Amino acid sequence: MLPDADVMKMIIDERRRTADLVESLDPEQLNSPSLCAAWTVKEVIGHLIAAVATPNSSALLLLLRSGFRIHKANARLAVMMADRPADELAALLRTHAENPFRPPIVGYPGQLTDLQVHGQDIRRPLGLPQDLRPERLRVSLDFLVGGRAVGFVPKRRPAGLRFETTDLDWAWGDGPRILGTAEAVMLALTGRHVALADLSGDGVAELKDRTSDPAGKN
Repeated sequence: MLPDADVMKMIIDERRRTADLVESLDPEQLNSPSLCAAWTVKEVIGHLIAAVATPNSSALLLLLRSGFRIHKANARLAVMMADRPADELAALLRTHAENPFRPPIVGYPGQLTDLQVHGQDIRRPLGLPQDLRPERLRVSLDFLVGGRAVGFVPKRRPAGLRFETTDLDWAWGDGPRILGTAEAVMLALTGRHVALADLSGDGVAELKDRTSDPAGKN
């Protein structure tokens, strides 16, 4: 595991690169469906900003109104934040790029993974290049199979399977094999069905069943 300070540097850069991405998108792209449930591209961006730019008092009030259901409160925050103009969203990402907030349990690796996965939620449906950094993908892959990825990967999903990346010297687990690019493995682990088509190996069918099972969704 890398020191927190090193992972934080990656997070700062990812937030700034996300700001660049936001500024490059036109209104049609911003309002396009993302890979993330019912969110548009702009609402995914709103979620990434809400994690660091929402005052604690506002977040607590919304959590109360959502019956202390965190996922529901996060969804509302994302939609609310997405009402802002795109240039304001980009500016907020840059302003809060160095925000040192460290989420409980998942820590900085979880925050870095959130940025990378949601970045692909935006890029894939828009047909944009992946633009991912290998060393950052490695941090996220280690995090996703490390047992602390609460809210990202149910523990049952990767259990008893072996994952091997074809473009990165990384592998984990024992059992039926699943091979693919680091990006595709990351997305499949986090429940993005579209990435399953980019994988091969005798373990893909089992992973697909676990991803489709409501009890195994993140």
